Amino acid sequence: MAGRVGSRHRNESGVSRVVNSVFGFVRVAEFEILFVLFFVIAFLIFKDLTSRPEYNQILVKTPGGGFWPN
Repeated sequence: MAGRVGSRHRNESGVSRVVNSVFGFVRVAEFEILFVLFFVIAFLIFKDLTSRPEYNQILVKTPGGGFWPN
């Protein structure tokens, strides 16, 4: 019975099984993790740029009332 398929998991510690499960999940969900990470980073950069007054002057209404700045 030593050559049984599931016997390997009984010899591993609980921490090793948890770490292997986490790595297995990351391997399966790699694209989704990178997809969400890309949008989070893009949001943080956009939020930082639009919070500075010198970068969002296009959003400020001009005194002439025109859409395009002079």
